[in-house]
Amino acid sequence: MKPVAYVRATTVTEAVAAHGGRPGAYYLGGGTNLVDLMKLGVETPHMLVDIARLPLGTVDELPDGGLRIGATVRNSDLAAHPAIRARYPLLSQALLAGASGQLRNAATTGGNLLQRTRCGYFQDLGKPCNKRVPGSGCGARDGVHRDHAVLGHSPHCIATHPSDMAVALAALAATVTLQGRGGERAVPVTEFYRLPVDRPDRDTVIEPSELITGVLLPADPAGLPSAYRKARDRASYAFALASVAAVLEVVDGLVRHVGLAFGGLAHVPWRAREAEAHLLGVPPTTENISRAVDAELAAAQPLRDNAFKVGLARNLATDVLSRLADRT
Repeated sequence: MKPVAYVRATTVTEAVAAHGGRPGAYYLGGGTNLVDLMKLGVETPHMLVDIARLPLGTVDELPDGGLRIGATVRNSDLAAHPAIRARYPLLSQALLAGASGQLRNAATTGGNLLQRTRCGYFQDLGKPCNKRVPGSGCGARDGVHRDHAVLGHSPHCIATHPSDMAVALAALAATVTLQGRGGERAVPVTEFYRLPVDRPDRDTVIEPSELITGVLLPADPAGLPSAYRKARDRASYAFALASVAAVLEVVDGLVRHVGLAFGGLAHVPWRAREAEAHLLGVPPTTENISRAVDAELAAAQPLRDNAFKVGLARNLATDVLSRLADRT
């Protein structure tokens, strides 16, 4: 049995110092993904820094009217929080669409953002995977890739990001706050994740020892019509084949604000900037919505077995945006 050091931190400063940026040091929150990967041998930590008792378990009002979500807030508590349900309902819907009730009771906000891909080649030590072992190749590209990426992938990796919550946060233009040995910083969710390019082993821009301390929800989209929709292989729980998070504001018959993001299509929560640009300032008619969504998905590069995802995402986005337009 491999020995693993264990530290239970009581403050953010203590946690960051204990981690120290050492290779093999991991923060442990709910553990719903990390422990699974340890059982498979994909992750082999030398040290676990337990952050479950840090004072990061609340949802707080911000002076500008937004909200701050602590990194250790449980997914089930966040989905049920009255302010989230009333002002950011798509976030609550996304959380409830992810995993099982038991997992949501254990999983945390910070851990949800950092969960690794569910690509079978990443989880199977007997298969090549550039994300797990850089330079070993991508078994999925010529293998079984029905569930894999159609946007933003590279010759080195076609894995998708699994989080539902992160897709909603991308549409809401949320920000991740980080604490490292050099101090605090904030990174927009849309810039927090990396496309695979030639370094698919790096999922995010997070630096060694940095700890996610929270998520900031801006005031601007609060209370606007919004929705999260997810297509999956089974109704009970499964990762997204494609998902859509959308926020829409229409004033005097014209789109004044739109936030649109896709899940299940890329290495990252995919903010649909091209579609948003097409919709701003025009009436949200079915024709305009379809044209905008098509413009975004024109960049798709489906593989042998997953071209269906493009049509699936198109139908989801068009329907969600059309229904939001009817509510304005």
